[in-house]
Amino acid sequence: MPSHPSAVVQRMLDSGLFERLPATFTTYTLDRLRGWDLLFPAERSYFERLLAMFERSDSSLVDQLFAPLAAVESKMGVDARAWRKQEFSLAQVDFLQRSPHYAEWRSCVADIFARVDPLLDQEVASSNHTRLLIVSSPSDLPVGPDRMWLRIAGHGQRVPLELPAAGLDPAEYLPLLLTGGAGARSLLDRNPLSRYDAWLIDAGERHLSLLKKQRSAVAIGYGALADYRARVMAEVRKVVESKRIQGPQQLGAELRRMASLMPPGELGADPLVADFVRNILLAGNGTLLINNTFTEWAAVQALRRARPTLSVVSFGIRNKVKPFSSLLIYEDQERASAIPTQVDTLGTYVDLEIFYQYVLQECGKHAEYRGTTLALFVAEGMDELLMVAPPSFRLPSPRPTLVALHEAAGEWLGWSA
Repeated sequence: MPSHPSAVVQRMLDSGLFERLPATFTTYTLDRLRGWDLLFPAERSYFERLLAMFERSDSSLVDQLFAPLAAVESKMGVDARAWRKQEFSLAQVDFLQRSPHYAEWRSCVADIFARVDPLLDQEVASSNHTRLLIVSSPSDLPVGPDRMWLRIAGHGQRVPLELPAAGLDPAEYLPLLLTGGAGARSLLDRNPLSRYDAWLIDAGERHLSLLKKQRSAVAIGYGALADYRARVMAEVRKVVESKRIQGPQQLGAELRRMASLMPPGELGADPLVADFVRNILLAGNGTLLINNTFTEWAAVQALRRARPTLSVVSFGIRNKVKPFSSLLIYEDQERASAIPTQVDTLGTYVDLEIFYQYVLQECGKHAEYRGTTLALFVAEGMDELLMVAPPSFRLPSPRPTLVALHEAAGEWLGWSA
């Protein structure tokens, strides 16, 4: 159990509620609570509100809510002998997935949260505040503004920008939007809330300098993690060569037990962020190999887990992906393949059109972001952006400058300069 649980969590642990709830739900919840110290404040709040709801509800209503799940567990053969409540193991995951009643079990779990989450969302909505999402694309994409953001264009409006007559270095585009001018504090540094309320996730590392005070926000750069990624890959090779690994799932479980895989420096100094970065790289979906895949998955997980007020996501140009399969998703492509490395601007464009959608959709899943989020999709050097905004947000002019847009964004957040 967590070393320092909140009062609500401790009451629920002591009340005996978990002895009455279905075993699979109890196991999953206790497993998450066991990792309490590695949950972001927004995640802790969710579990506190969830357990408080069960605590104050009539016990017969709680039993009624979980009755279908209990019935399915009985058909699956989930009992005290086959199911240990204190640990959610790979063997238990395999047990569930192999059961002929697995689809029915998943449906029951989904139905429970479909009933509970709207009530919890109402609690969040009653005390919500404005939020800002900025998604930046690199200047080297082989298309113009008319071919950008096609999958999500219907959710917002295209806004023409007034750029300096003398031109603007694409490298200064995002810095100008975030700071409003040379020497000024960026929105990241103006974050008056918890550090976890402002995030910068960069496919490279050049924008990390926008954060002057490291404790003001979370700043993660794929490029800046090059040495750490190489160390992770080396650990993967060591595990694969010394143990009989049957697949990425088992490999991930092995690696998560290795304390030596914590990132160095500022990221490693914060246990929550260190664990976050390590889990992103070990996700098994190409985050170790592809800068934009890392950036997209980190952005989605940050929105899902930390629910930041300010999120800045900066994509880059990726290299062409070399052939790989199975456990080689954890292998350094330069080491594993003699094929020359080539940049892939067209492939990057195709990927990003999907990634924009993933990031925007993630916002729509959470009550904190609905009706309160100003989303700006920008492309370095382009004189047009896509804005997805609530009706209450007003552009400073029909054709704003980046400086004017910066000021409007700061006012929207209510963060003083």
